[in-house]
Amino acid sequence: MQIAYVLLTVEPGYEDETLAELKQITNVKEACRVYGVYDIVVRIEAEDHEKLRTMISRIRHIQRIRSTTTLIVWE
Repeated sequence: MQIAYVLLTVEPGYEDETLAELKQITNVKEACRVYGVYDIVVRIEAEDHEKLRTMISRIRHIQRIRSTTTLIVWE
């Protein structure tokens, strides 16, 4: 199992809408709003690196997401 955390910066005022959209994605195991440099933290799981890459790409293409930082868990 491959795990990654994606740290998102979202256009101001669209945090809740973006969070709701993220929670509808199957491989998103957890998504929550945070305070600080980032607006939302997402935990995703996938069977392999290719599926993980696909999920990260899908998240990055959601409207109103300004930037992402991805942390892939190394086990």
